[in-house]
This record gives sequence, C-alpha cells and structure tokens, in this order.
Amino acid sequence: MDLIVAQMNAWNVSLVLALGMLASWRVGIRMGERLRRKGGGREPSKFDDASLALLGLLLAFTFGISIGKHDQRRLAVVADSNAIGDFYTCATLLREPTRTKLQGVIREYTELRLRLAREQIDDSVLERALVRFQQMHAQMTDLVGQALTEGTPIAVSLTNTLNEVTSNHAARLAAIHDRLPISIVVLLLVSSVVTTLLIGREQGFSPSIEVTGTLCFILLVCLAVYVTLDLNQPERGIIVISQEPLERLLSSMAK
Repeated sequence: MDLIVAQMNAWNVSLVLALGMLASWRVGIRMGERLRRKGGGREPSKFDDASLALLGLLLAFTFGISIGKHDQRRLAVVADSNAIGDFYTCATLLREPTRTKLQGVIREYTELRLRLAREQIDDSVLERALVRFQQMHAQMTDLVGQALTEGTPIAVSLTNTLNEVTSNHAARLAAIHDRLPISIVVLLLVSSVVTTLLIGREQGFSPSIEVTGTLCFILLVCLAVYVTLDLNQPERGIIVISQEPLERLLSSMAK
C-alpha cells in the first residue's frame, strides 16, 4: 500500500481533489435547497463547524508528519556526507597503492549519490543503483582489509568510518522509503470532500451562496494537500532536499 503513496503525483491528486470538492459543494447546495423548499425553521448545524475543525486538524497532522520525514531525509544527507568525508580523510593516510584505489572508489560513490539525487529515477534505476552501491561497499571492505593486512596505524578509525558509511547508506534508504500511510492520505481526501459537501448544504439552505469564499477555501485546502504530498515525494516534485553537503565534499576531493 505504501507503494501507492510513493507513486502518487501531487499535482494530479490535488487537481482531482479540487474537482471532487467542487462537485460535492454543488451536490451539497442542491441538498440544502431541497431542505429549504420543504419549509420550516432549521437550527444551525454544529456538524459543519465540527467537520471544518476536523479537516484543519487532519491537515495540520499530515503536514507535520510530512515535514518531519522531510527533515529526517535532510539530516540523513548531512550525516551521509560527514561519514563519507571522514572515511575519505582516513583513506588519505594509507600507503600506496591502497590510498589511491580507495579514494577513487569513495569519489565514485559520492558521484553516484549526487547523480541519483539530482535525477528523477524509477524503481528499475534505483535497483541497479543499489546493486552498484553494494559492489562499491564490497570494494571498500576489500581495500580496508588490505590496509589492515599491511599494518596501518589507523586500523580502528578506518574500520569505524567504513561502518559509518554503510550504516548511513541504510539510513538514507530507509528514509526514502518512509512515506505517509495510505490510510491517512485517504482520510484527508475524504474529509475534504465531506466538509465541502456540508458547506454546500448549509449555503443551499441559506438565502445566499458564498461562491468566492468557497472557491478560496477549496484552493487553500488543495494547495495544503499538494505541499503535504510533495514533501512526501523525495525523488521528484518542487520541494527537494539540498545536496550541498555532498556537492561541497565532492569538490574537495582531489582527483
């Protein structure tokens, strides 16, 4: 089910939501007009205010979750950059030819990280990249093993930084796959439509219809939903995670 959320296009979902809210608003107006034609007084309904409050709570709740996951991915980039940088520094202290070989693998590893972050990738490209990452991890491990065999004095630091690189790789992968649950997204969309239905029913029962106010309300809700879903799509969208730490790290690596 999480794969469905990952494949959602934020613009398409927001557009469908806007059309659904407009349709439910018109249906609500007709319901209210039928109630008004039946005659008789009608007490103000508390369900309309309750639905608006619930929708606001859901918007805040889902936005908070999305921005939290976005921050985790941003911090994971910083941690990954620090781990790679520490490993590269340790590699510069090794003897030749291990030093040059390990530095080359680390540089290629960083370049692949940046290339994947800058491009919109699909599942097949990601799977191939993960295989390549595993191959480079194996190369790093073999080169570190050679350095240990040669009796390097920084054996502990070298091993620890290698472990940090592999651990941060797993952490970044987990952060990318960590999405909003589909049940929360569906609840948010249904609540938006139902709330607009109740607003339309109330306006249909009253003498006047607030067209401008309702359209602005629908626009704001759809924009909030779009931003929430866009934050939930780290591999595409307008809101992207800065790769500046890795870019600065790569520029500092001597070729």
